[in-house]
Amino acid sequence: MGIRAIYRHPRTSKPGPGHKIYPYLLGGMKITRPNQVWAADITYIPMARGFLYLVAIIDWYSRYVLSWRLSNTLDADFCVEALEEAIKKGRPEIFNTDQGSQFTGEAFTGLLKQNGIKISMDGKGSYNDNLFIERLWRTVKYEEVYLKAYQDGREARIGLSNYFRFYNTERPHQTHSYRTPAEVFNPAPIPVVITIGGMIESLTPDPLRMSGSALNIAPLLS
Repeated sequence: MGIRAIYRHPRTSKPGPGHKIYPYLLGGMKITRPNQVWAADITYIPMARGFLYLVAIIDWYSRYVLSWRLSNTLDADFCVEALEEAIKKGRPEIFNTDQGSQFTGEAFTGLLKQNGIKISMDGKGSYNDNLFIERLWRTVKYEEVYLKAYQDGREARIGLSNYFRFYNTERPHQTHSYRTPAEVFNPAPIPVVITIGGMIESLTPDPLRMSGSALNIAPLLS
């Protein structure tokens, strides 16, 4: 039986009056490659006193976290900053969000349109429309946030920075044959093979030479 806190959680998705709502474009679509679909969402991060809002942008296929920001308000600025950083790493064909005002405002949607990115939005109240980023929130909170119990914003920033680095580069996913999000989002080039004294050497790392601790990471089942 699951046990959950009964206090009221901060509301992170509020519609913006007069903002255009875009249709959901992902129904029935097969996501088969990086940069096909990106998604963004906001959650709250509890601290000893109060909480912060966290926005993250992920590549849907690889689960790679492209960027993230913390804020003590729900103004759109921190979401736009995260989007500006993410776009420096690539361009998706489609960008999916919920109908929160941070994502429906002109500052956010205008930046997407300037970069030729199609806009998709979840159906109102539909959890499953952005399922993979909801799974990310669950993972972040149970593997990092709830265990660390941050005292303040500084601890939260340091802890999340370290965790997202770990998640992207060390946390294997069963869905992708136990590769990390970074390995799927940025596939390694064809290994360089050189000849040394008549012997063929590959520059591809040998997993058997990795440290023992690196081989004891539980896979993320998503």
